[in-house]
Amino acid sequence: ATLNCVKVIIIGAGRVGGSVALALRAAGWDVAVIDEREEALGRLGEDWDGEFHVGHGMDLQLLRDAGIESADAVVVTTDGDNSNIVIGQAAQKHFNVRSVVVRILDPARAQFYSGRGLNVVCPTSSAIATLVDAVRASEGVLS
Repeated sequence: ATLNCVKVIIIGAGRVGGSVALALRAAGWDVAVIDEREEALGRLGEDWDGEFHVGHGMDLQLLRDAGIESADAVVVTTDGDNSNIVIGQAAQKHFNVRSVVVRILDPARAQFYSGRGLNVVCPTSSAIATLVDAVRASEGVLS
């Protein structure tokens, strides 16, 4: 990694994590992706030139191999809220990564951990708010 290159580790390369990895790589970031399934590499495309590691994001040695000790940011988007919370806390507290963003699908849990200093994105809460706003915006049409 060059001095001006920002290092990010994406844990979970599904639709969301894979897209985040591609967007940050396209923006010039040094990107390492971790996923339990080797097939997830296919989601990144044939010309993926970032790193890819197969394994579980709770594996501290795998996180070290992916470069977490020098990472500027970590994005955790596996399909399990509990895993995401544990991995996010490890990145934040154990490895002292400055920017850790964790996806949590359960709105109550997202609020709880957000209140304890974790940077949480909750797509469920966002979807609820967007849907409620969309219905309210159509009130004039309906009356």
